[in-house]
Amino acid sequence: MGTDLSRLTPVEVRTMIRKGLIDTPTAGLCAGYAQGNLVMLPQELAWDFLLFCQRNPKSCPLLEVSDAGSRTFAFTAPGSDITTDLPKYRVYEDGICTGEYTAVTDIFEDYQLHKGKLVSFLIGCSFSFEAELLEAGIPVRQIEEGVNVPMYQTTIPCIPAGIFSGNMVVSMRPIPHSLVPAATAITAAMPRVHGAPVQIGYPEAIGIRDIENPDFGDRVTIKEGEVPVFWPCGVTPQAVVMNSRPPFVITHAPGHMFITDVKNVQLKY
Repeated sequence: MGTDLSRLTPVEVRTMIRKGLIDTPTAGLCAGYAQGNLVMLPQELAWDFLLFCQRNPKSCPLLEVSDAGSRTFAFTAPGSDITTDLPKYRVYEDGICTGEYTAVTDIFEDYQLHKGKLVSFLIGCSFSFEAELLEAGIPVRQIEEGVNVPMYQTTIPCIPAGIFSGNMVVSMRPIPHSLVPAATAITAAMPRVHGAPVQIGYPEAIGIRDIENPDFGDRVTIKEGEVPVFWPCGVTPQAVVMNSRPPFVITHAPGHMFITDVKNVQLKY
């Protein structure tokens, strides 16, 4: 494309996504701005999901909840369109992924016409703290390699709420051993985008049997002298959706986030 997407504003990048010019993972885009995970579900399930997020703030740190029936995140991204401004979406019916789309406007409007209003949840994303890691000289491997972040299902249980239950999903970044304390401190200061790691160096302790084959995203290189570090991940709701099997949910495709107008520094302590 020839454009440094890290230097563009969120409005510029959302416009490009809306026009179909970007359909790739959003890691590294709009440096300094917060990104978020999307969960869009029927209004009658919104209270249960809100309660689930409140009970599981590491996996599901809420940035915004839309008005019922609204297609915009009015506070974090005025003028946005939730149904077009993410590079890829997934639709789940009864817990099964029935399709992946670059826009869901028709699906959204058809559901609201025939079945009722939808409520959208914006959940903090660990992509937001990656800029802070890079600023501190800590490598972020999936950005270096141009792939999606590796994500894994774990055996760490979430606290159930209403119909929603399941285990935490984590994202992994290989960190040089000497920089692990700095990476931990930097991310711990950003609890609204998942905060500190939940595991360092021992994937089998949280039920990850094969680190070379992530459940979501892509494999990345772990170099000699590096430690795999695992953070709570906003793909947790998708695992919970697959486990809890609600009748209808729209989410982002893993790694394809919503870019807000909120600066990452606003999400620190």
